[in-house]
Parts: sequence; C-alpha cells; structure tokens
Amino acid sequence: MADISAADVKKLREKTGAGMMECKNALVENDGDFAKAEKLLKEKGLAALEKRAGRATNNGKVFIKLKSDGSSAALVELNAETDFVARNPDFIALGETIADKVLSQNINEPNDELNGLVQDLATKIRENMGLKRLCQIKASSNESLTQYIHGDGNIGVIVKCESDKPEILKDEEVKNFIFTLALHIAAFNPVAIDRTKVDQAWLKEQEGIFKVQMDQDEKLKGKPENVLAGILQGKITKYLSEICFMEQGYVKDEKLTVAKAIEECAKKAGAKLTVSDYIYYRVGAEG
Repeated sequence: MADISAADVKKLREKTGAGMMECKNALVENDGDFAKAEKLLKEKGLAALEKRAGRATNNGKVFIKLKSDGSSAALVELNAETDFVARNPDFIALGETIADKVLSQNINEPNDELNGLVQDLATKIRENMGLKRLCQIKASSNESLTQYIHGDGNIGVIVKCESDKPEILKDEEVKNFIFTLALHIAAFNPVAIDRTKVDQAWLKEQEGIFKVQMDQDEKLKGKPENVLAGILQGKITKYLSEICFMEQGYVKDEKLTVAKAIEECAKKAGAKLTVSDYIYYRVGAEG
C-alpha cells in the first residue's frame, strides 16, 4: 500500500473541499493515485448534489462589475440553498469571476461555461446552486453608470443617467445625487421609470382587480357610472404614482417627487439630467 502523506491529504482537501478523512480514505482506496482519488471524491460530490437538486436556492448574492472606463456594467445573481454558503469566500469569488467574464466576453445569458463553473463549486461544497440571471447595461459618451449593492448583496442596482453636458456626470455633487437615486430604487423597487414604460396588459390586470374591489365595497353600491369611473381612474392614478420611479416621493425628501428632485439637481448643475434606464436585482425575486 502506498504511503499517504499529510501533504497529499491537505492538497486533495483544498482541491475538492472534502473532509480530511474522506480525502485520506480516497487516497488509500486508490493506492495513493491523486487523480483517481480526486475523481472519486468528485463523483461522491455529484451524487450528494443530485440528492439535493430539488431543494430551493432562495439565498445568494447579486454581483456587479463596472468597466474601468464606465462604458458598461454587468449584473449577476448567483443562488444557493443557504445563507451560510452565500457568505462562503469561494461562492463570493465565483460570483465575481462570473461578473468579470460577463463583462469581458460580452455575455448576455447564462452559458455552458458559466453553468459549468457553478456546477464545479456546487459539487465541491455539496450544496445546490444556480446562476439565476445576468445582464449587461451599456453607456454612451454622454451617459454614466452608477452602482449600488445593498446589505450583504441581496439587492443590486445600476442607474444609467445622461446629460447634454456630460462633464456634470463627473461632478461629485451630481454623482452623489445619482447614487442616492440608486439607493432609492433599491428601497422602493419601482416597476417602471414612468407611466409610458408600464406594461399595458399588466396595468389592465390591475384595473380589473380595482373593479372587483369596488364591486365588493358596500359604500359604492348605487353610485352613478360616471362617479364609479372617476373613482376607478383615481385609484389607477394613485397606483401609478406609487410604482413609477419619477412619481415616487424622493427618498431624501418625500415632499418632492423623484422627477422634481432630478429637475432641481439639473438646474443647480446648469445642464439637463435624465435617468434613461435602471436595472434592479433582488435575490430570490422573479424575473
């Protein structure tokens, strides 16, 4: 029987993530052949992972990578079964690696290479994982991208702003204001920038819900049709003001709408300022 050194056991453990005794037994079973021992442990890891394949991956982190020239950014949501694994340094390193690859290779959806990296770590840790979603957002010369990660990475936001005087986008006061807009989006998760961007089929569905609620409201029984139509329109208007970014109360001063806060910042900077797009990721959310 081959002599199994502590160094070999340690090396195998670092490579596979398996326990010390598992590594030693695998080496003994394969007469000290490192490659065969590694293969055996990987097979065991895959078997363990297969048993957990149906378990929900509702924990994880959002990762953001911004190009040094600010021309594009990548967002990645990587999921795991437990919050414990989501805090694992290897899990975090994997998320950052994937975000780097998305940005450098111009990737727009999960592919075999990225899913393979996730599978490798899942096999090593023996916990179900998944690359839920990823995307890129690009900026032109008159635009800027601002990122915000909330808490331990459960929410990630990127805001794209544009101006007729791009130099103001580098002004510290304007940059701080845009960062606050990103923080606002993280806090309030608007459905759309403004009313024109709200999906009309989805809005029609909400209108139907309001109608059912009104039909069940005893106070509205017998009201004229024109009055009911006005009440319904009022409910829709109020709802849109709650879900549309530009109409929400600004996070630092709810007496101001976001649109008004942007207008005041732009006026002070002496240029036009527009939020042209944003992306919001929350771990475990649909979409």
